[in-house]
Amino acid sequence: MNTSDLEPLPAHPSLEQYRKQAKEFVKACKSGDPGALRRIESHHPRAARLLASGVPNVRVPLAEAQLVIAREHGFESWPKFAQHVEALTRASSPISRFEVAADAIVAGDIATLASLLSQDPELVRARSTRVHRATLLHYIGANGVENFRQRSPPTAVAVANALLDAGAAVDALADSYGKSTTLGLVATSVHPAGAGVQLALLETLLAHGAAVDGVPGGRTPLIAALHNGRPEAAELLATRGARLDLEGAAGVGRLDLVKRFFAENGGLKPNATPAQMKAGFLWACSYGRGSVVEFLLRSGIDVGAHLHGETGLHGAALGGHVEIVELLLGCQAPVDVEDDRFGGTPLGWALYGWGNPAPESRRARHHEVVALLVAAGAAVEPQWLAGEKVRADPRMLAALTDAPPR
Repeated sequence: MNTSDLEPLPAHPSLEQYRKQAKEFVKACKSGDPGALRRIESHHPRAARLLASGVPNVRVPLAEAQLVIAREHGFESWPKFAQHVEALTRASSPISRFEVAADAIVAGDIATLASLLSQDPELVRARSTRVHRATLLHYIGANGVENFRQRSPPTAVAVANALLDAGAAVDALADSYGKSTTLGLVATSVHPAGAGVQLALLETLLAHGAAVDGVPGGRTPLIAALHNGRPEAAELLATRGARLDLEGAAGVGRLDLVKRFFAENGGLKPNATPAQMKAGFLWACSYGRGSVVEFLLRSGIDVGAHLHGETGLHGAALGGHVEIVELLLGCQAPVDVEDDRFGGTPLGWALYGWGNPAPESRRARHHEVVALLVAAGAAVEPQWLAGEKVRADPRMLAALTDAPPR
């Protein structure tokens, strides 16, 4: 279940109101309301079966409508949702206390949290009744829980310490993204990174004994951080003893370790795989690890290697890494490959990186990247030239107009 679009509950929810909503939802589906049908597609686990008729008017049983509403709020079933709502009507219920504590965590309200933990010491080991089954400590990650609670307050480290000092299990698993520890959630989350507390939170969790490599047999927090655009978190975990395979070593820029995965004849040793080499190359391009990129190119990596259509040139362009873009273009990297997820070319990714919040120094490098890509023959979309932001930046407009538009 996707937690990125869950609906919050009001302070005093009424189960009867949700029953009425379910009945209205049934009527909306029967009348072919597009919004109702989209809700089924987004939240019903058997949406394809319910919508199989393909006609605008869909007959949805009341129980199925109730399931959609339950899942919109992060619950596996209507009975679990109903139990949660009923419990919220009693301020003294364990569910109510948990919800108040979760709100205190994301608000950075240490006083309220401390009072709740003092009144109920077992609260620190309780779990959410939502599908992710998170403990209170997992909310520190601002990731994998309900979206309206994905926030990192400036006091996040103090909140984490309060929970850990009260006995929170540092490596408890939430049912988010399969199975996740708090360390894994923090390492991959944009919210603590944006709030400037991500690295301090990781240090705090590690100081309390968090396993740096996460769940045995699963993807390590370090690799997950690389996949989620959190290179600083990956670098910190590497310095704290995280296991580094070829992908991880390349992603954090450890050329000395990358070389150890190659035999004297230039081939990979048995402890490394082509898939790790390809992924490591992409992260090295994305995160500005120039010496690693150069070594892997000399070692025979395909300059057009991709994951989901995303090439090293995509990542280097997005990050504004001028030297790596030059290196890849010099090796004849394909300039107009479209990625599978967004349909964007490296030039499109460069413009996205330039147009979104970034340090001014990095924005300046995107001008150079765009000029390099256009000079290499990258196709320019007419709508880019007409964009208000581009037209307000003479340097970017000049970079784009060095080649005829498509």
